Amino acid sequence: MRPNEPINVGILIFDEVEVLDFCGPFEVFSVTRLPEATERAEATRPFAVFTIAQQSRTIKAVGGLRVEPHFTIENHPPLDILVVPGGMGTRREVNNPALIEWIRKVSGETQLNTSVCTGSFMLGQAGLLEGHRATTHWLSLDRMQQTFPAVTVVRETRWVDEGNLVTSAGISAGIDMSLHVVEKLLGRAVAENTARQMEYAWNEGVTV
Repeated sequence: MRPNEPINVGILIFDEVEVLDFCGPFEVFSVTRLPEATERAEATRPFAVFTIAQQSRTIKAVGGLRVEPHFTIENHPPLDILVVPGGMGTRREVNNPALIEWIRKVSGETQLNTSVCTGSFMLGQAGLLEGHRATTHWLSLDRMQQTFPAVTVVRETRWVDEGNLVTSAGISAGIDMSLHVVEKLLGRAVAENTARQMEYAWNEGVTV
């Protein structure tokens, strides 16, 4: 992270991305405020959150939601945290060499690399999961084990923290994982205050 600058959170989006997979983390990081904040002013935001797509065009998410990305993989600011969401689109994008190479490249520059749901398959395709523990949506756990035999697949958990690599289970678990990242970087009180502001019951579940 850069001193005296916000923590940059880049969230990858692509066609058929699961809506809550990327909107949940976006909400968590954009709502977070520092403990000294008396008002929810922009100046007290520790995170700068933005979406990134391969191209500058409208993205059609699962369910038909249309989203305009803030940046592309060619022009985004430096990243401190990468979030790779899931959705049916990951089955196509794991075979997209441009995106996989981008993930591989930026992962060496970030402080944290994270995934929600089947976004973990894209991290795996980029070689980030090998030799690590990881999780994904419960319906894809067996597929993850078959696809990435060098990964220790963790079941019955909301997220798995491997230091600079954090993977979460499906959809709503991305919110829980993002709150965990807030706690990891800024402390328990800030994470709890963020969940309270969201009126969200933080489901920590089983963590490893």
